[in-house]
Amino acid sequence: MAVAQSLTRRLGMEGKVRFQQGTATAIPFGGGNFDVATLIHVGMNIADKRPVFREVKRVLTSGGVFGIYDQMREAPGDLTYPLPWATTPEASFVDEPETYKRLLTEAGFEIVWERSCREDALSAFQRQALPQPGAPLPPLGLHVTMGPGIIERGANFRIDFERGLIGPYEIVARSRAV
Repeated sequence: MAVAQSLTRRLGMEGKVRFQQGTATAIPFGGGNFDVATLIHVGMNIADKRPVFREVKRVLTSGGVFGIYDQMREAPGDLTYPLPWATTPEASFVDEPETYKRLLTEAGFEIVWERSCREDALSAFQRQALPQPGAPLPPLGLHVTMGPGIIERGANFRIDFERGLIGPYEIVARSRAV
């Protein structure tokens, strides 16, 4: 929270932005307060997505939109660790799109739209060169925020992606009236 407030001050946006801490399973707002919610690159860190989806449903208005963009399981097989979101299998909770959709429906959402973003990610990977082991890192990149271990984690992700085990997926759901 201190970093967010410091950055807000540096940008001259004090009084225009407010930060609130909470957890995905106990969102610190009353029901029906938001028209839109997102879950971006988070689901693979959450073992039980049911309470998260119920909480999002609770804080959305009727007809509110919930957009999800996560790495999802595309095929069975052992993942290569460490990955960007987990160093071991015990900390990774990658689910299939079908699981997300079932849990969203159970929580009171209707699926409006979905798509695999595999081709977009593949195109991006083909344009992106991975740093060679031992080579100096560029001044900017994920390693600045996630540490130099992101190079190995990113390479492992790319291996699993190219093996067809995981990939980015989008789901847009709408909160059904109660």
